[in-house]
Amino acid sequence: MSDVDFYAARMDRAVRAAVQEGLAGLVVAPGPDLVWLCGYEPVTTERLTALLLLPDRKPWLVVPHLERPDAEKAPGAGALRITGWSDGENPYAEIVKALDPQGRYGVSDNAWALHLLALQRSLPGTAYAALTEAMPMLRAVKDAYELERLAAAGAAADATYEAIVELPFAGRRENEVAADLARLLRENGHSQVDFTIVGSGPNGANPHHEAGDRMIEEGDMVVLDFGGLKDGYGSDTTRTVHVGEPTQVERKVHDLVREAQQAAFEAVRPGVACQEIDRVARQVIRKAGYGEYFIHRTGHGIGVTTHEPPYMVEGEHLPLVPGMCFSIEPGIYLPGRFGVRIEDIVACTDSGARRLNNTARELRTVS
Repeated sequence: MSDVDFYAARMDRAVRAAVQEGLAGLVVAPGPDLVWLCGYEPVTTERLTALLLLPDRKPWLVVPHLERPDAEKAPGAGALRITGWSDGENPYAEIVKALDPQGRYGVSDNAWALHLLALQRSLPGTAYAALTEAMPMLRAVKDAYELERLAAAGAAADATYEAIVELPFAGRRENEVAADLARLLRENGHSQVDFTIVGSGPNGANPHHEAGDRMIEEGDMVVLDFGGLKDGYGSDTTRTVHVGEPTQVERKVHDLVREAQQAAFEAVRPGVACQEIDRVARQVIRKAGYGEYFIHRTGHGIGVTTHEPPYMVEGEHLPLVPGMCFSIEPGIYLPGRFGVRIEDIVACTDSGARRLNNTARELRTVS
């Protein structure tokens, strides 16, 4: 299948899904939705760029005239009608003619308010719904092409972990280890590094701790959470290591998180509600008396971004479907002491789950 046919099929699928959800069409802004639908990734500025996907119309990409040459080089450009607008012109004038004045449209989550409000002023009878809410399944189920790239990104993150644990930790600052993680991700093929969390000692009790100047010491637990994009698809993995020999309590907490992560992994199968994966992990931790210290959802989807639907969280009733890819990352965070998190990306299959991260989940000691 050519690139043009590939992206044309995606856009056609999106339009049909929109109609099924009662939408009049989609207005897609620069960002992951646009990249996924037609392969175009412009620099985001205040100038309007929008992809309109409407029933019975050829997909229409509106771009600033000065950016049109780049748009025409996008992999899916051959499936698009591309028009440009110049500075000083009203960029919405032609778009509003194509929209139903009373229609309800799906719009990218990250669309600028500047542009959405302009459309609403021009067509006050229209309504808009965020794609995450209106069409959460649009990018959630991955095809074989996407699964292959997610697996490759996961393998690259695994190689990064195997390399980082061979480096010294004690006597180095968190941000120095974080810089090594970023370097290793790039050496293993990542074009974009999204995060390198290094939470040592008490900093590990903050799940989204920004690596700082704290000196890592002998006896520290260290949470390592890192990922980014490789060939357009995300990686995200977490392992918790210990500098030197852990105490009995530290080992107990780590083993408990590992047990919760394994239980949630074994619960993955088609038809199971997303919230059930969260419940299974949480139950293990709650029964051991640490429930109040598990302070975030169990997982999130991953694809062309490192966080996207589906979410493994209480209240999410979406059933798992083969091809869904998401994290399973329970944690325990003891304020002022230490934290533990273990995270793998998994794919739902016809018969259960497949891990896309395969480094050892046992507590590893580092120097």
